[in-house]
Amino acid sequence: MKIMFMTLRDRVERFTDFSNLSKDWEYVFAGYEKDTAKLLEMGGDADAILADAITPVPKELIEAMPNLKIIHSEGVGYEGINLAAADEKHIYVCNNRGANKTAVAEQAVMLMLMVLRHAVTGHNRVLEGRQIEAKASWSMEGISELGSMHVGIIGMGDIGIETAKLLNAFGCRVSYNKRYPLSPSQEKEYNVTYMSADDILKNCDIVSLHIPSNKETFEYMNEERFAMMKKGSILINTARGEVVKNEALLEALKSGQIAAAGLDVLAPEPVKEDNIVVKAMKNDGELAEKIVLAPHIGGLTVQTFDKIYGTIWSNFKKVCAGETPVNIVNHP
Repeated sequence: MKIMFMTLRDRVERFTDFSNLSKDWEYVFAGYEKDTAKLLEMGGDADAILADAITPVPKELIEAMPNLKIIHSEGVGYEGINLAAADEKHIYVCNNRGANKTAVAEQAVMLMLMVLRHAVTGHNRVLEGRQIEAKASWSMEGISELGSMHVGIIGMGDIGIETAKLLNAFGCRVSYNKRYPLSPSQEKEYNVTYMSADDILKNCDIVSLHIPSNKETFEYMNEERFAMMKKGSILINTARGEVVKNEALLEALKSGQIAAAGLDVLAPEPVKEDNIVVKAMKNDGELAEKIVLAPHIGGLTVQTFDKIYGTIWSNFKKVCAGETPVNIVNHP
């Protein structure tokens, strides 16, 4: 079996014990190369591809690889993989559903706390010698505890459920929305109540996004939905940057429609200095204090990658043996 890695080589080597794999297997490390011709030159005869969750695996590449049997996302997302082309060639596309649920849930709660406690601004105030000024200001303005918040989770999959579990420990009231509501027993177990997405936006103090990135959810948080949000509420996004319209987010923050945002993700990735949100924050200090950014590291824990690579190598072994892998996301 020949495997082409379209991701970071150091990460593959760190979380893989090659001594446990077949000595006959071959490996091609393509990094983040996106040129189809170059990829085919390196690994056009590969049986498997492992791709970073945001790396494109286009139709042209899939159609030109005669031996390809499985494409595996290194993460949960797989929006860069052309599923239709894989279906046509009966190629499995798999992900690592649920592997990062604890890590991303922790990131979501951390962003909520950072926003509520003015963590980044407070850090900067201390470095500037303005500790007492910041303390006095926020003691008068008031800092809310997370447990006093009504949190709405939009997208109640593995990560949404894990986030709800963590929020319960803080004493939050938690509402959720998903296409198919949980059963009454599940709602009782997770201590959550179902609400329509519109009602979550209108009534919750914090809205946490946990929806996939696809055609239906592109710029889900647009001008109309930001206008629905409770005045002075907070947006948290640990899903994908593409589900939030950047221009609408900035307008909602500048107008005071929402008080703040905690973002582990921004679109497009990779995020550059000319990103509209980054530029706006650099040019407007008041706006910058309303946003907490993280570099899309919600799921990048050691524990997550241990689970991820366990699934990846198990699936490659199954396909090599003619068996069906787990976590198939297409219709091969």
